[in-house]
Amino acid sequence: MNRRLDSRSLDMFVAVATAGSFRQAADTLHMSQPPLSRAIRTLEERLGVRLFDRDTQGVALTRAGKKLLPRAQRILGLISETERAISRQKNSPRLRIGITSALELPWVAKLVERIKDDHPGLSVSTVSDTSPRLVHALRLHKLDAAFIAMPTAVADLSVTPLDKQRMMVAMPSSHRLVRRRIVALADLQGEPVFQFNRARQPSFFDHCQAVFARHGFAPNFVAEPADHHVLLAGVASGRAIALLPASFTSIRRFGVSYKILKEGDELSIGVGLATLSDDADLRELLLSGAQGLVVRTPHATAAQQRGDLGTRAKSL
Repeated sequence: MNRRLDSRSLDMFVAVATAGSFRQAADTLHMSQPPLSRAIRTLEERLGVRLFDRDTQGVALTRAGKKLLPRAQRILGLISETERAISRQKNSPRLRIGITSALELPWVAKLVERIKDDHPGLSVSTVSDTSPRLVHALRLHKLDAAFIAMPTAVADLSVTPLDKQRMMVAMPSSHRLVRRRIVALADLQGEPVFQFNRARQPSFFDHCQAVFARHGFAPNFVAEPADHHVLLAGVASGRAIALLPASFTSIRRFGVSYKILKEGDELSIGVGLATLSDDADLRELLLSGAQGLVVRTPHATAAQQRGDLGTRAKSL
């Protein structure tokens, strides 16, 4: 007979409970939605209770689900803590850092090098992923800390804001608006514009949609490639324009020009350091290490104001 509870089932249950959506939870778990739904139904059958109320708007925890959630999180945390304790018996101490794929954060590499220099016996590894997946990995103790894009749902974590980046416009160097110093959303009406999948960053996606609606912005959205260099190649070829955080201007691409977006501050995306709430020492280690490395980019540089970044750059 199958056990009523197992770590895999609890992992899937926690993912759905925290995401409030089977679709978003499936994306976080790197699986498709049908097997996730079947697994949750099987868990409910084993326990003899309903864990979720389902409707067209999403899912909500039942009374039994609310009782299970904190216990499931504690169980998964204990399993991960035990694995780490056993691993430390044969390995050097490890620090696992997650890095959001939503922004370009070149200073993270310098931070890792600084930590390695200051703590020679510490093994530091990094992983790049979407912020919701990094948050899920943190909750399961698969990561020790993560630099995430904000806004992101992080109710049970400790998050320290580090930076806030305005949105810029990346357009082909041959575009009709390339001579403009500042471009407004209204100027891009009817243009093909890359848009990222909501599952990659639900909170920020909803924030962008609210700003677009406020300005009556409804362009021809095109699915955005996950890889940054593929995305910029699509911009250079004229496939679509992209709205990108200011840090992307550090990627010089022949045929791509970056412009100030008039509504860039409204669409700004934050960067925060997320850790478990009881990891004060780790948080202090990372924040002190990052001091002086994080370059705040709320405003465009003089070169960006001239609109000539990328037009003179060599092809990547």
